[in-house]
Amino acid sequence: MGALFPDTDPKIEALQIDTIRRMPPWRKMAVVDSLNEMVRTVAINGIRQRHPQATPEQVHRMFAEMVLGAEPAEKVYGRVR
Repeated sequence: MGALFPDTDPKIEALQIDTIRRMPPWRKMAVVDSLNEMVRTVAINGIRQRHPQATPEQVHRMFAEMVLGAEPAEKVYGRVR
């Protein structure tokens, strides 16, 4: 297998892969959950930064559109106000 990350030393990359392979499934899921929460937080902070006057409901709706797409977000949450 070739290098996944060309900017990472192959020995370190092999160690990272081995560490992940040794993790129990519950720990892998916890890591993924943590990463998802971090991405969600960064996205919401970005929306708030671009739209400082938006209400929490508007931020939630904009996040839904970002994640789901415009049409599904409208079906679930209604039109943007």
